[in-house]
Amino acid sequence: MTMLNQSTEEISPNFALTPLEIDLFDRLVEDKTTTTPRHKRLSHYLAKIAKLGGYLARAHDPPSGNVAMWRGLARLTDIELGFDLASQHCG
Repeated sequence: MTMLNQSTEEISPNFALTPLEIDLFDRLVEDKTTTTPRHKRLSHYLAKIAKLGGYLARAHDPPSGNVAMWRGLARLTDIELGFDLASQHCG
């Protein structure tokens, strides 16, 4: 995903994320700015994945690394599984 983002900046997040994952990110991880762009790009969601993995995204921090991305994707999987289980009706 990070290499795809580096090669093309104008790419849609639908190339790498499912609509459910995009919706979960929009609900769980806050945007830094109060005004959100109409068409969010993949880079916007890559920063959210890194934040789930522990990346702080401060002004002078270097770009997130592979470990933060890996941890963020693992945590996203857990969140998605929990959401799926909670949305099912028991009984």
